[in-house]
Amino acid sequence: MSLLSHLRRSASSLQATVRPSSVGLSGVLLGILLLGTPAVSVSAAAQNDYGLPDLGSASGGISNNDEYRIGRAWLRQFRAHVREWDDPITLDWIGGLVRQLAPWSELDDRNFIVTLVASSQLNAFAVPGGVVGVNTGLFAFAPDRDAFASVLAHELGHLSQHHFARNMERQAETRLPTLAGFLAGMVIAAGGGGSAGIAAMAGTQAAAISDQLAYSRRFEQEADRVGIEAMSRAGLDPEAMPRMFRAMQRMASLQGGNAPEFLLTHPVTEARIGDTQARADAMPTVTPDPLSELGYSLVRARALLALNLRQPEQGLIALREDNPDPEAIAYYQALALAENNQTDKALAALDRLHEKHPDLTMISASAVEVVRDARRYDEATTRAKRLLRLQPDYLPARLALAEVTLQQDPPAARQQLEAMLRDHPDDPKIWSLASEASGRSGHNAEAFLYRAEFDQLEGRMDRAFAQLKLADEAARKDDDFGMANRISARREDFKGYRNAIDNF
Repeated sequence: MSLLSHLRRSASSLQATVRPSSVGLSGVLLGILLLGTPAVSVSAAAQNDYGLPDLGSASGGISNNDEYRIGRAWLRQFRAHVREWDDPITLDWIGGLVRQLAPWSELDDRNFIVTLVASSQLNAFAVPGGVVGVNTGLFAFAPDRDAFASVLAHELGHLSQHHFARNMERQAETRLPTLAGFLAGMVIAAGGGGSAGIAAMAGTQAAAISDQLAYSRRFEQEADRVGIEAMSRAGLDPEAMPRMFRAMQRMASLQGGNAPEFLLTHPVTEARIGDTQARADAMPTVTPDPLSELGYSLVRARALLALNLRQPEQGLIALREDNPDPEAIAYYQALALAENNQTDKALAALDRLHEKHPDLTMISASAVEVVRDARRYDEATTRAKRLLRLQPDYLPARLALAEVTLQQDPPAARQQLEAMLRDHPDDPKIWSLASEASGRSGHNAEAFLYRAEFDQLEGRMDRAFAQLKLADEAARKDDDFGMANRISARREDFKGYRNAIDNF
């Protein structure tokens, strides 16, 4: 999908059919129950990713694999009910920030899936399975990189402290209804019925909710501690956390009962601000890295344009309010020119920015997306290959090149996408493109199978099984019994995924 398609999709979801409670209730989930998981190895956990654990047994603890399976089942449901912002450049940037923080966050393992939610609401979340989510609205609220990072550091603190497992063990007598109630409420809210979702959650917690809220406050303190220490060790400014909390407190006081769910479930008190401020004061002073700050400003510009695609001048006003680097303004204007089909002017502006900041890969990747969207495929190929010679593993450029190649040489695109699937087996976008490339290359059974993989990752299990049936028919028609056996094995796996989802 092209840059402009990404932005149009975001505009559609944010301005036309946005479901504002979809991510807001994830904050409820975080603040009360599901605020963390130790991320575990994908390869290890995938062997048993066929259902939810028996949380009603009396045997005690919840294992890492249990948390992994719960989280991945939740992610499928979440994707089925909310609109994600499909922006590879922004996803890659967030992933880099998570990887920068993770080694200092007391995490046992660091395999994450980052998801971007197309919502103007301020929110971020982390759930079992190493799923880290960010609302587009967080970019609008956080004026600088370290302020944004402070929210992610807090969420990683929840993960590292095993808050999900610890709370579930504490509620041993009511585990199953607690889990089912909160996850079901989350899905209801994600589908647009926010009040119904909250009611479902409250109904399962009537006897113990005040106790759990008190317990969650201790979790918040722990996550703050781990998060602010991780920021300092990772070379980020710990002062950004209390500064962000003060900004949130001001927002809460201004909006009252209409405050974002994140603030309702992550209450910011004077005591909490004072505690984080004291910790920050005791840590070494950090000098901001101008290039990293500019990188954040560019990503923020992308998000603000997506949030204001129908009125791009409003996004520009919002960007200017925080006195960003002038280069961020130029970048925003270049993207807006591309949206207005002024491709040459947009490219000229992006190329000027690249000359000044050749180490900011996202600038070159943005130019690739612009020419791809303009169907200038040869130029897009040249630009993408030039970028990949410098950074061979940069996923946004690899995706852009595969999309362009798909229009000109589907068998070559199929090979490119197969390589990406080995590195990124949980990325629905790659499966979707691979399905198209296989179909255009005459590999029909494979095309149906890959489409099934896409559908199951998106939580559409009925569609996934329908695609598997078509794949099996195509394989048997071609006497491809190896493929037929592969499809049969995946069908059994899919049954496990469906059972896990049904437990919600």
